[in-house]
Amino acid sequence: AGSFMLVNTSGRFAGQKAHLLLPHLKENDTHCIDFHYYVSSKSGSSPGTLNIYVKVNDGPIGNPIWNTSITATWNRAELAISTFWPNFYQVVFEVVTSGHPGYVAIDEVKVLGHPCTKTPHFLRLQSVEVNAGQFATFQCTANGGTESGDRLWLQGIYVRDAPLKDIKVFNFRRFVALFSVVNATKRDAGNYRCMIRTEGGVGVSNYAELIVKEPPVPIAPPQLSSVGATYLWIQLNANSINGDGPIIQREVEYRTSSGSWYDIQPVDSTSYKIGHLDPDTEYEISVLLTRPGEGGTGSPGPALKTRTKCADPMRGPRKLEVVEIKSRQITICWEPFGYNVTRCHRYNLTVHYRYQAGGQEQVREEVSWDTESSHPQHTITNLSPYTNVSIKLVLMNPEGRKESQELVVQTDEDVPSAVPLESIQGSTFEEKIFLQWREPVQTYGVITLYEITYKAVSSFDPEIDLSNQSGRVSKLGNETHYLFFGLYPGTTYSFTIRASTAKGFGPPITNQFTTKISAPSMPPYELETPLNQTDSTVTVLLKPAQSRGAPVSVYQIVVEEERPRRTKKTTEILKCYPVPIHFQNASLLNSQYYFAAEFPANGLQAAQPFTIGDNKTYSGFWNTPLLPHKSYSIYFQAASRANGETKIDCVRVATKGAATRKPDPEPEKQTDHTVKIAGVIAGILLFVIIFLGVVLVMKKRKLAKKRKETLSSTRQEMTVMVNSMDKSYTEQGTNCDEAFSFMDTHNLNGRSVSSPSSFTMKTNTLSTTVPNSYYPDETHTMVSDTSSLVQSHTYKKRDPVDVPYQTGQLHPAIRVADLLQHITQMKCAEGYGFKEEYESFFEGQSAPWDSAKKDENRMKNRYGNIIA
Repeated sequence: AGSFMLVNTSGRFAGQKAHLLLPHLKENDTHCIDFHYYVSSKSGSSPGTLNIYVKVNDGPIGNPIWNTSITATWNRAELAISTFWPNFYQVVFEVVTSGHPGYVAIDEVKVLGHPCTKTPHFLRLQSVEVNAGQFATFQCTANGGTESGDRLWLQGIYVRDAPLKDIKVFNFRRFVALFSVVNATKRDAGNYRCMIRTEGGVGVSNYAELIVKEPPVPIAPPQLSSVGATYLWIQLNANSINGDGPIIQREVEYRTSSGSWYDIQPVDSTSYKIGHLDPDTEYEISVLLTRPGEGGTGSPGPALKTRTKCADPMRGPRKLEVVEIKSRQITICWEPFGYNVTRCHRYNLTVHYRYQAGGQEQVREEVSWDTESSHPQHTITNLSPYTNVSIKLVLMNPEGRKESQELVVQTDEDVPSAVPLESIQGSTFEEKIFLQWREPVQTYGVITLYEITYKAVSSFDPEIDLSNQSGRVSKLGNETHYLFFGLYPGTTYSFTIRASTAKGFGPPITNQFTTKISAPSMPPYELETPLNQTDSTVTVLLKPAQSRGAPVSVYQIVVEEERPRRTKKTTEILKCYPVPIHFQNASLLNSQYYFAAEFPANGLQAAQPFTIGDNKTYSGFWNTPLLPHKSYSIYFQAASRANGETKIDCVRVATKGAATRKPDPEPEKQTDHTVKIAGVIAGILLFVIIFLGVVLVMKKRKLAKKRKETLSSTRQEMTVMVNSMDKSYTEQGTNCDEAFSFMDTHNLNGRSVSSPSSFTMKTNTLSTTVPNSYYPDETHTMVSDTSSLVQSHTYKKRDPVDVPYQTGQLHPAIRVADLLQHITQMKCAEGYGFKEEYESFFEGQSAPWDSAKKDENRMKNRYGNIIA
């Protein structure tokens, strides 16, 4: 009994495998493996496939040597395996299910000690060695007979199978089968064995190796030892090769590069002289190597390209001309030349050019290959636009060089580079932005135009419609600044600048600037009549303000006590109150005003009444009852805060006079009482007029002498002032734009002078200490009044230049060196000059007469001098 295996394929998926492995067999004599097999299914479908493999020396299992998929009954088969000791092999039976139910059985697997009866046995197969590209022929000799139905093939491991080429039958016990591997390569190298499939079984030979040798090819080209006009000495340099040896023959192959002529000469040494060559001719020289066997001569190795010697060129190129000029390239041409000029078939024509770039001279050279054309030309690229380029041609061969005349050409203009971002500066005002920039670093020509596109992108006031805030401005190439006016306050504008030459615009660059916010616009109060008034309260109608650049942040009620003050020549100027003062601190600070209430902007969406003096607290401010015996002015102000700025606008909404109580006179005595009072007043006035007339006459006589002294000293002072003005004339600008910086330098108490109706207080510089100028007493009312601003209730477009000072405002001292700048500002302001400035001064002197009469103060007492 032998080995057996039964496989039930019912319930199995397709592709499942079952294996039966025979023990390793080390046979030294001819033997035969005999077995029975059965493959059947009730449905008539094949239950699976039975495959047989022969694995030699535990090597790769390879492809099946025999297989079957359907039999109706038990059958017998033979395996004639011609693998003998010291090699060994193993037979593997494999069943691969098909997914159909049935049975696959193997039984009585035996190793018989005699040849197979129905299958021939192969003799030992010999290995074959060939050169690459040749036919490899295997000769398979077998003991036994063959019939026309038998299948013969050459089976390889991981290589292609070779078909039967020819079969020779010597007698009924011996035949020879021939197999050829066509055009063998290294990929075809490997193990092959002879296979025959007969009706009774399969015969398998031993494995034989196919060895494919590569013909030798030198790795490196030959080396040149010396050059002459008609000869070349070379070293073969053939010690390093690709392919297989041994080397049995060396040859030198040389040919002209421009023609089809070539020659091969055998070489018996490592160096060789090739003679009888043409002067000034390029040759390609290669080495051929040969190994044993047909097709053993390899391909020519790398070629050595060299020329025989040449003579010095006769002259340089002529008629160097410009064909085309562009911004970054120049195309040139020259007169064609031939062998009579070059005196050599191998030469170089080099374009040498130089130009200035970045303050340094750049020298470049390029080889021109367009030398054989009837109209030769060359294009020099990667040049800088709008640059002078010096060009010349250099003709060279191995023996010398000749140059052409130098040609100077200027490249064309190109679009400029972008305007430097860091150079874009903007001076911002409420309704203006003064934009400045520098020209591009690389102009690439003459800047002819700047295009500035601006657009409003955002605003602190969300209610502002920005759809119409855009436009485009063009400036000449020599102008690098522009004043944008008519802008919205508190709005961020995007400015895109691009420069242009004659070739067009360069890349754009964008920067953003934000205008300053404006004070809110207070609603008009035509009559300062309250809704209701008592001795201690005043009820007014509060109306919401109109925002200008930033939403209204807070509303404030300010109560100011009316104290006696001198009559001014100018009209009364409304003041605003940037510093909040509680009622409790007003007396300590000697302040005429205090904040009675403060509430957020959302607390006043529509007009509503409010009572001053209701004894309540609003945002920490006590709305204390008003004193009946005092007079008050009630102010309503709105403040906007954004971007570190605070702008305030205010309006007087009511006044309250002091309550007076007098006894009612009898009707019949009223006329007499009035007559008496009028008589007394008339007498007093007459006396005062006479007295003042006498005093003035005496004063004029007394000060007549002083006038002469004062006049001479005043002339000296004016001479010094004028000389200072002339000296500083060249140091100060006189245009209106520079007046902006002067105003910023000389603004008073942190107030902005850009708007006649607003007060600017920077939040980061607002001092918690209350300045004395905000809290004047009765003897210094002039200082308080000069801290106020002109009242305005309508939102109007600003003039091109803001008024530096408003009528009635206290001026800081002006240095003599700054007088010219001050005069320039007044010229830029419309309707404002020395006359208006003089009218803004308050009457009266600023110090007591006792101090003014002192000798050291005589020159300073201008008030007294003017009266005198």
